[in-house]
Amino acid sequence: MVHERSSPARLSPSSYEEDMRLLLAPRLAYFAGVARHEHVTRAAQELGVPQSTLSRAMVRLEQDLGVALFTRKGRTVSLTAAGRDFLASVERALGEVERAAESVRADADPSGGKVAFGFLHTMGSETVPELIRAFRVDHPRVRFTLVQNYGEAMIERLRAGELDLCLTSPVPDAPDLVARRLDEQRLRLVVPDDHRLAGRKRIRLAEAADETFVTLEPGYGLRRITDALCAEAGFSPRVAFEGEEAETLRGLVAAGLGVALLPPPAVPRPGVVELTVTAPRAIREVGVAWLDGHPDTPPVAAFKKFLLSRRGNLLPD
Repeated sequence: MVHERSSPARLSPSSYEEDMRLLLAPRLAYFAGVARHEHVTRAAQELGVPQSTLSRAMVRLEQDLGVALFTRKGRTVSLTAAGRDFLASVERALGEVERAAESVRADADPSGGKVAFGFLHTMGSETVPELIRAFRVDHPRVRFTLVQNYGEAMIERLRAGELDLCLTSPVPDAPDLVARRLDEQRLRLVVPDDHRLAGRKRIRLAEAADETFVTLEPGYGLRRITDALCAEAGFSPRVAFEGEEAETLRGLVAAGLGVALLPPPAVPRPGVVELTVTAPRAIREVGVAWLDGHPDTPPVAAFKKFLLSRRGNLLPD
Protein backbone atom coordinates (compact mmCIF):
# COMPACT_ATOMS: atom_id res chain seq x y z
CA MET A 1 0.00 0.00 0.00
CA VAL A 2 1.28 3.42 -0.90
CA HIS A 3 0.79 6.18 1.64
CA GLU A 4 0.75 9.76 0.46
CA ARG A 5 2.98 11.90 2.66
CA SER A 6 1.31 15.13 3.68
CA SER A 7 3.24 18.34 3.20
CA PRO A 8 4.16 20.29 6.37
CA ALA A 9 1.75 22.98 7.49
CA ARG A 10 2.78 26.40 6.28
CA LEU A 11 2.98 29.12 8.88
CA SER A 12 1.73 32.63 8.27
CA PRO A 13 4.48 35.28 8.35
CA SER A 14 3.48 36.37 11.88
CA SER A 15 3.28 32.76 13.10
CA TYR A 16 6.66 32.01 11.51
CA GLU A 17 8.28 35.01 13.21
CA GLU A 18 6.81 34.04 16.58
CA ASP A 19 7.90 30.41 16.09
CA MET A 20 11.46 31.47 15.25
CA ARG A 21 11.63 33.70 18.32
CA LEU A 22 10.63 30.77 20.51
CA LEU A 23 13.21 28.53 18.83
CA LEU A 24 16.10 30.98 18.82
CA ALA A 25 15.79 33.01 22.02
CA PRO A 26 17.00 30.35 24.50
CA ARG A 27 20.07 29.59 22.37
CA LEU A 28 21.37 33.08 21.64
CA ALA A 29 23.45 33.42 24.81
CA TYR A 30 24.88 29.93 24.19
CA PHE A 31 25.81 30.92 20.64
CA ALA A 32 27.48 34.15 21.81
CA GLY A 33 29.48 32.23 24.43
CA VAL A 34 30.75 29.66 21.93
CA ALA A 35 31.57 32.39 19.41
CA ARG A 36 33.47 34.37 22.05
CA HIS A 37 35.64 31.43 23.15
CA GLU A 38 35.77 29.57 19.83
CA HIS A 39 35.90 26.48 22.02
CA VAL A 40 32.91 24.43 23.18
CA THR A 41 34.47 23.15 26.43
CA ARG A 42 35.56 26.58 27.66
CA ALA A 43 32.20 28.11 26.68
CA ALA A 44 30.35 25.33 28.54
CA GLN A 45 32.43 25.98 31.66
CA GLU A 46 31.70 29.71 31.55
CA LEU A 47 27.97 29.23 30.89
CA GLY A 48 27.63 26.50 33.50
CA VAL A 49 26.04 23.93 31.19
CA PRO A 50 27.17 20.46 30.15
CA GLN A 51 29.35 20.41 27.05
CA SER A 52 27.01 17.93 25.37
CA THR A 53 24.04 20.23 25.94
CA LEU A 54 25.90 23.15 24.41
CA SER A 55 27.04 21.15 21.39
CA ARG A 56 23.49 19.92 20.71
CA ALA A 57 22.11 23.43 21.10
CA MET A 58 24.52 24.77 18.45
CA VAL A 59 23.66 21.95 16.03
CA ARG A 60 19.95 22.60 16.51
CA LEU A 61 20.47 26.32 16.03
CA GLU A 62 22.16 25.75 12.70
CA GLN A 63 19.43 23.32 11.68
CA ASP A 64 16.67 25.75 12.59
CA LEU A 65 18.36 28.58 10.70
CA GLY A 66 19.38 26.37 7.80
CA VAL A 67 22.83 28.00 7.86
CA ALA A 68 26.27 26.83 8.99
CA LEU A 69 27.46 29.21 11.71
CA PHE A 70 30.69 27.40 12.63
CA THR A 71 33.46 25.41 11.06
CA ARG A 72 34.60 22.72 13.45
CA LYS A 73 37.91 21.12 14.23
CA GLY A 74 37.52 18.89 17.28
CA ARG A 75 36.22 21.04 20.10
CA THR A 76 37.64 24.16 18.53
CA VAL A 77 35.26 26.15 16.35
CA SER A 78 35.48 29.27 14.23
CA LEU A 79 32.71 31.42 12.84
CA THR A 80 31.71 31.30 9.22
CA ALA A 81 30.91 34.54 7.40
CA ALA A 82 27.23 33.92 8.17
CA GLY A 83 28.15 33.24 11.81
CA ARG A 84 29.99 36.58 12.09
CA ASP A 85 26.99 38.45 10.67
CA PHE A 86 24.66 36.61 13.01
CA LEU A 87 26.90 37.27 16.02
CA ALA A 88 26.80 41.04 15.46
CA SER A 89 22.99 41.01 15.59
CA VAL A 90 22.90 38.61 18.54
CA GLU A 91 25.23 40.80 20.60
CA ARG A 92 23.05 43.84 19.92
CA ALA A 93 19.92 41.89 20.91
CA LEU A 94 21.50 40.52 24.09
CA GLY A 95 22.73 44.00 24.95
CA GLU A 96 19.19 45.36 24.65
CA VAL A 97 17.88 42.57 26.86
CA GLU A 98 20.55 43.28 29.47
CA ARG A 99 19.80 47.02 29.43
CA ALA A 100 16.07 46.31 29.76
CA ALA A 101 16.74 43.98 32.69
CA GLU A 102 18.92 46.60 34.38
CA SER A 103 16.20 49.20 33.87
CA VAL A 104 13.42 47.13 35.45
CA ARG A 105 15.73 46.12 38.30
CA ALA A 106 16.57 49.77 38.91
CA ASP A 107 12.88 50.73 38.88
CA ALA A 108 12.15 48.04 41.48
CA ASP A 109 15.08 49.00 43.73
CA PRO A 110 13.58 49.63 47.20
CA SER A 111 15.86 52.58 47.86
CA GLY A 112 16.02 54.19 44.42
CA GLY A 113 13.29 52.74 42.21
CA LYS A 114 10.51 54.47 40.33
CA VAL A 115 6.81 55.14 40.94
CA ALA A 116 4.44 56.10 38.09
CA PHE A 117 1.91 58.33 39.85
CA GLY A 118 -1.18 59.99 38.40
CA PHE A 119 -3.24 62.78 39.96
CA LEU A 120 -5.87 65.38 39.19
CA HIS A 121 -4.86 68.80 37.86
CA THR A 122 -6.25 70.48 40.99
CA MET A 123 -3.72 68.59 43.11
CA GLY A 124 -0.68 69.51 41.07
CA SER A 125 0.28 72.86 42.51
CA GLU A 126 0.27 72.06 46.23
CA THR A 127 -0.95 68.63 47.34
CA VAL A 128 1.26 66.34 45.23
CA PRO A 129 4.52 68.33 45.64
CA GLU A 130 3.98 68.29 49.42
CA LEU A 131 3.25 64.55 49.42
CA ILE A 132 6.38 63.74 47.45
CA ARG A 133 8.51 66.06 49.58
CA ALA A 134 7.29 64.34 52.76
CA PHE A 135 7.75 60.84 51.30
CA ARG A 136 11.29 61.53 50.14
CA VAL A 137 12.40 62.45 53.65
CA ASP A 138 12.66 58.69 54.28
CA HIS A 139 13.06 57.60 50.63
CA PRO A 140 15.34 60.24 49.11
CA ARG A 141 16.37 58.23 46.04
CA VAL A 142 12.93 57.07 44.85
CA ARG A 143 12.09 58.59 41.47
CA PHE A 144 8.64 59.56 40.17
CA THR A 145 6.99 59.68 36.79
CA LEU A 146 4.15 62.17 37.29
CA VAL A 147 1.01 62.28 35.15
CA GLN A 148 -1.68 64.96 35.51
CA ASN A 149 -5.04 64.16 33.96
CA TYR A 150 -8.75 63.88 34.65
CA GLY A 151 -10.09 60.85 36.48
CA GLU A 152 -11.34 58.63 33.65
CA ALA A 153 -8.17 59.10 31.61
CA MET A 154 -6.01 58.16 34.61
CA ILE A 155 -8.06 55.03 35.27
CA GLU A 156 -7.51 53.94 31.67
CA ARG A 157 -3.77 54.49 32.02
CA LEU A 158 -3.85 52.52 35.26
CA ARG A 159 -5.53 49.63 33.43
CA ALA A 160 -3.00 49.88 30.62
CA GLY A 161 -0.14 49.44 33.10
CA GLU A 162 1.19 52.97 32.55
CA LEU A 163 0.52 54.06 36.15
CA ASP A 164 1.14 52.33 39.45
CA LEU A 165 -1.15 54.52 41.55
CA CYS A 166 -3.45 57.48 41.04
CA LEU A 167 -5.17 60.08 43.19
CA THR A 168 -8.63 60.66 41.79
CA SER A 169 -12.15 61.84 42.51
CA PRO A 170 -14.78 60.47 42.75
CA VAL A 171 -13.28 57.35 44.30
CA PRO A 172 -13.72 54.66 41.61
CA ASP A 173 -15.80 51.55 42.17
CA ALA A 174 -14.81 48.89 39.63
CA PRO A 175 -14.16 45.14 39.99
CA ASP A 176 -10.67 45.34 38.48
CA LEU A 177 -9.52 48.17 40.75
CA VAL A 178 -8.72 48.58 44.42
CA ALA A 179 -9.59 52.05 45.74
CA ARG A 180 -9.26 53.59 49.18
CA ARG A 181 -10.87 56.83 50.29
CA LEU A 182 -8.23 59.17 51.69
CA ASP A 183 -9.92 62.49 52.32
CA GLU A 184 -12.69 64.84 51.38
CA GLN A 185 -12.50 68.42 50.19
CA ARG A 186 -15.14 71.08 50.57
CA LEU A 187 -16.31 72.71 47.34
CA ARG A 188 -17.12 76.40 47.21
CA LEU A 189 -19.31 78.49 44.98
CA VAL A 190 -16.91 80.91 43.29
CA VAL A 191 -18.44 84.22 42.09
CA PRO A 192 -16.99 87.44 40.65
CA ASP A 193 -16.06 90.00 43.30
CA ASP A 194 -18.70 92.41 41.95
CA HIS A 195 -21.45 89.75 41.89
CA ARG A 196 -24.74 90.25 43.74
CA LEU A 197 -23.76 87.39 46.08
CA ALA A 198 -20.18 88.54 46.68
CA GLY A 199 -21.04 90.08 50.06
CA ARG A 200 -22.19 86.74 51.41
CA LYS A 201 -20.06 84.16 53.26
CA ARG A 202 -22.47 81.23 52.98
CA ILE A 203 -25.06 80.21 50.47
CA ARG A 204 -27.52 77.47 49.70
CA LEU A 205 -26.77 76.17 46.22
CA ALA A 206 -30.43 76.55 45.22
CA GLU A 207 -29.89 80.34 45.42
CA ALA A 208 -27.63 80.03 42.37
CA ALA A 209 -30.20 78.25 40.24
CA ASP A 210 -30.56 81.22 37.87
CA GLU A 211 -26.82 81.77 37.49
CA THR A 212 -24.69 80.91 34.47
CA PHE A 213 -22.07 78.27 35.35
CA VAL A 214 -18.59 77.59 34.03
CA THR A 215 -17.58 73.96 34.51
CA LEU A 216 -15.13 71.28 33.55
CA GLU A 217 -15.92 69.20 30.49
CA PRO A 218 -18.15 66.10 30.68
CA GLY A 219 -16.12 63.09 31.80
CA TYR A 220 -14.29 65.02 34.52
CA GLY A 221 -15.08 63.91 38.05
CA LEU A 222 -15.67 67.46 39.26
CA ARG A 223 -18.19 67.99 36.45
CA ARG A 224 -20.15 64.92 37.55
CA ILE A 225 -20.10 66.17 41.14
CA THR A 226 -21.26 69.64 40.05
CA ASP A 227 -24.16 68.22 38.05
CA ALA A 228 -25.16 65.92 40.93
CA LEU A 229 -25.08 68.70 43.55
CA CYS A 230 -27.11 71.04 41.36
CA ALA A 231 -29.66 68.27 40.76
CA GLU A 232 -29.85 67.70 44.53
CA ALA A 233 -30.47 71.44 44.93
CA GLY A 234 -33.35 71.19 42.46
CA PHE A 235 -31.97 72.59 39.22
CA SER A 236 -29.84 71.79 36.19
CA PRO A 237 -26.95 74.24 35.75
CA ARG A 238 -26.99 76.50 32.71
CA VAL A 239 -23.45 76.04 31.41
CA ALA A 240 -21.82 78.78 29.34
CA PHE A 241 -18.20 77.58 29.23
CA GLU A 242 -16.52 74.21 29.69
CA GLY A 243 -12.81 73.85 30.41
CA GLU A 244 -10.15 71.34 31.38
CA GLU A 245 -8.55 72.98 34.41
CA ALA A 246 -9.95 74.50 37.59
CA GLU A 247 -7.78 77.61 37.65
CA THR A 248 -8.88 78.46 34.12
CA LEU A 249 -12.46 78.34 35.39
CA ARG A 250 -11.53 80.74 38.20
CA GLY A 251 -10.18 83.10 35.57
CA LEU A 252 -13.48 82.90 33.67
CA VAL A 253 -15.37 83.64 36.88
CA ALA A 254 -13.10 86.64 37.59
CA ALA A 255 -13.90 87.91 34.10
CA GLY A 256 -17.60 87.86 34.96
CA LEU A 257 -18.49 84.96 32.65
CA GLY A 258 -20.24 82.82 35.26
CA VAL A 259 -19.98 81.09 38.63
CA ALA A 260 -18.38 77.73 39.45
CA LEU A 261 -18.24 75.01 42.09
CA LEU A 262 -14.53 74.47 42.79
CA PRO A 263 -12.17 73.15 45.46
CA PRO A 264 -10.14 75.79 47.32
CA PRO A 265 -7.20 77.27 45.41
CA ALA A 266 -3.58 76.81 46.41
CA VAL A 267 -3.20 80.61 46.31
CA PRO A 268 -6.12 83.06 46.65
CA ARG A 269 -7.15 84.47 43.27
CA PRO A 270 -8.00 88.16 42.95
CA GLY A 271 -11.27 89.07 41.32
CA VAL A 272 -13.35 86.28 42.89
CA VAL A 273 -15.12 85.54 46.15
CA GLU A 274 -15.47 81.96 47.43
CA LEU A 275 -18.67 81.14 49.29
CA THR A 276 -19.25 78.21 51.63
CA VAL A 277 -22.13 76.05 50.37
CA THR A 278 -24.36 75.10 53.31
CA ALA A 279 -26.83 72.88 51.42
CA PRO A 280 -26.49 70.36 49.97
CA ARG A 281 -23.24 69.19 51.54
CA ALA A 282 -20.78 70.15 48.80
CA ILE A 283 -17.71 67.96 49.00
CA ARG A 284 -15.64 65.75 46.78
CA GLU A 285 -14.10 62.54 48.04
CA VAL A 286 -10.52 61.85 46.97
CA GLY A 287 -8.96 58.42 47.00
CA VAL A 288 -6.03 56.38 45.76
CA ALA A 289 -6.59 53.58 43.25
CA TRP A 290 -4.50 50.78 41.82
CA LEU A 291 -5.02 47.74 39.60
CA ASP A 292 -6.27 44.71 41.53
CA GLY A 293 -3.81 41.82 41.53
CA HIS A 294 -0.96 43.88 40.07
CA PRO A 295 2.25 43.14 42.01
CA ASP A 296 3.90 46.17 43.59
CA THR A 297 7.59 46.88 43.37
CA PRO A 298 9.10 47.85 46.75
CA PRO A 299 9.06 51.62 46.01
CA VAL A 300 5.41 51.47 44.87
CA ALA A 301 4.47 49.50 48.00
CA ALA A 302 6.27 52.06 50.17
CA PHE A 303 4.53 55.02 48.53
CA LYS A 304 1.13 53.29 48.71
CA LYS A 305 1.64 52.69 52.45
CA PHE A 306 2.65 56.34 52.85
CA LEU A 307 -0.50 57.59 51.07
CA LEU A 308 -2.75 55.37 53.17
CA SER A 309 -1.08 56.71 56.31
CA ARG A 310 -2.18 60.22 55.31
CA ARG A 311 -5.87 59.27 55.37
CA GLY A 312 -7.87 62.23 56.64
CA ASN A 313 -4.86 64.54 56.41
CA LEU A 314 -4.22 64.68 52.68
CA LEU A 315 -5.85 67.84 51.38
CA PRO A 316 -6.04 71.48 52.40
CA ASP A 317 -9.57 72.70 53.06
